[in-house]
Amino acid sequence: MVDVRPTDCLGACEQANVIVVQPSAEGRRAGGRPVWLGLVNDPDAARDITVWVEAGEPGLADPPDSLDLYAFSPSRRVRQQIGG
Repeated sequence: MVDVRPTDCLGACEQANVIVVQPSAEGRRAGGRPVWLGLVNDPDAARDITVWVEAGEPGLADPPDSLDLYAFSPSRRVRQQIGG
């Protein structure tokens, strides 16, 4: 199960729409870390994210190659502010 929390901005507004896929405790134990995806304005990208999360999430399933186009690293300040 995955929690989805809408928000106005995660401090990376220039990358909107931003989606952060957080691993569960099990995913973290398996080495998963949060994956930041930006400029997700395409229904195909949203579908690929959904398929990935349903398959397992970070640490438990590899993301589709198509999501490489959307992956980015936020600044350290942004990561610290949201705890990830």
